[in-house]
Amino acid sequence: MSAITIEKLFLRYGEQEVLRGIDLEIPENVCFAIMGPSGCGKSSLLKVLNRLVEMNHNVKISGDVKLFGNSIFKMDLTKLRRQVGMVFQIPNPFPHMSIYDNITYAVKCNGIAKKKEELDKIVEWALKKAALFDEVKDRLKMRANQLSGGQMQRLCIARALALKPRVMLMDEPTANLDPISADKIEDLITELKNEYTIVMVTHSPGQAARVSDFVAFLYMGRVIEVGKTEEVFENPKNELTERYVTGRIG
Repeated sequence: MSAITIEKLFLRYGEQEVLRGIDLEIPENVCFAIMGPSGCGKSSLLKVLNRLVEMNHNVKISGDVKLFGNSIFKMDLTKLRRQVGMVFQIPNPFPHMSIYDNITYAVKCNGIAKKKEELDKIVEWALKKAALFDEVKDRLKMRANQLSGGQMQRLCIARALALKPRVMLMDEPTANLDPISADKIEDLITELKNEYTIVMVTHSPGQAARVSDFVAFLYMGRVIEVGKTEEVFENPKNELTERYVTGRIG
């Protein structure tokens, strides 16, 4: 069974058609990159997958998205977002909360754990999964906004992982980071895909080539090409794809 199946998905903001009949199968426990130039619908597609796009009252959606065989549009929203975590382009920890409280806030709100001993274990586990524990283990009461940009992004990943999702959505997670921090996030994605399905939006063909197993190229709201990353980059079937991966459009 695929982790996510997208069927004839159309998305419209008012009179603007953003996605035009998207069909995709996203396998389980891979990094699936969605790449394409600015304005092609990448981030909108990602936000459909945990229904964030529905916060816009002018949005119209048709088609279906299935998460492990179940339509996300028939799922309880809280249950869906526990299974599908999201990390945004700009790191967004709760700035006035501590590192510890950033991770435990959603855990407590969702009733996953309340006792301090349980919470301590979750915090340590999540920070280790996000490759951040060794850097902050003696500063867990420090405000999150005192971390570096790369550390804040890894904290956001830890916060999402603490809810034990099955899928992680990442919207250009390294776009605002320095090269060293970006490398750490890419290494982390490579590790996490062994246990989670990672769906990542990227504007960088190079990044898609480095970290993904499968890739979809979007252009003007349509899937132009999809397949195993190595095949798409080494032998693109569509001229538009070839122009994009070689840097002639984008």
